[in-house]
Amino acid sequence: MRTRQVIVKELPKGSLSEDHFEMSEAELPTVQDGEVLVRTILMSIDAANRAWMQGATYREAILAGDAMHTGSLCEVMESKSTRLAVGDIVFAESVWADHSVISARKAAKMPRVPQLSHLMSVFGIAGKTAFHGLISVGKPVPGETVVVSAAAGSVGVYVGQIAKAMGCRVVGIAGGAQKGAWLVDELGFDACVDYRDPAWSKALKAACPEGIDIYFDNVGGSVLETVLFRMNERGRIVCCGAVSQYDSTRPSGPRNLPGMIVVKRLRMEGFIVMDFAADDAKAVRAMQNWVASGAIKVQEDIVEGLENAPAALIGLLAGDNRGKRMVRVGADA
Repeated sequence: MRTRQVIVKELPKGSLSEDHFEMSEAELPTVQDGEVLVRTILMSIDAANRAWMQGATYREAILAGDAMHTGSLCEVMESKSTRLAVGDIVFAESVWADHSVISARKAAKMPRVPQLSHLMSVFGIAGKTAFHGLISVGKPVPGETVVVSAAAGSVGVYVGQIAKAMGCRVVGIAGGAQKGAWLVDELGFDACVDYRDPAWSKALKAACPEGIDIYFDNVGGSVLETVLFRMNERGRIVCCGAVSQYDSTRPSGPRNLPGMIVVKRLRMEGFIVMDFAADDAKAVRAMQNWVASGAIKVQEDIVEGLENAPAALIGLLAGDNRGKRMVRVGADA
């Protein structure tokens, strides 16, 4: 069986472009014992995709000639495993392709839900990342001020809404006045500042008159540097990502480290969502309750077509998305 796939033709040395990818066809291997053939339905598009091109991180690096790695919601089409049956919906580490052959042990069977895409967004990797990072790492207390960067992104929209549901004051950092207005008017953020505004540091100070207790960082770089000045003593910085650094040949870090950490006695901790997999069921239950009550609104950004995956990733790195970005490759089961 042959399948379409998107490969990384050349590793980028600077900004990512569609020229770094190409569509190709590949012959799938025969399904062996313990493996399944899956049909891709939805592919996750994340800033981490770009980071994997820079070298090994918490997972192996992507090399020139590799099919682009991703997490996908898929339907099992053929199974040689007692763990999964034909017709099961799974979340799996896969590649940008119409079909893949994967180990059944690396695929998690998903429950049937009215809206399949929610398993990728609010009840999936985006919602779990927001929940685990804010709750387990940030440890919010009602009345505290929580600031989140990339606030209109796949994780940021849920971090802010979870914090509000827990009784915190929430300030977003996003690019553009329209995004800021949307976060405040539609999602209930208390305020949002535009990091593209040359005077945005003053706007951040005005939006956080009592300082910042928790900063959920998705971008790193100069934004993180600016926020550190506004942190309260004993504040917590949750390091989730550094999207401002992924597409650059000259990554920059905050110049006020470790000084601000010492003077303000801050705690700065990075995490990966898999660290808290044992608590995933708790996270999903909480998100389901908040969605049912209206405390959390689901925001998704779905791009149609496997061939548009490169453009979808490039747009995400530029901040084009609102909510969880994914690419639809096939119809829902």
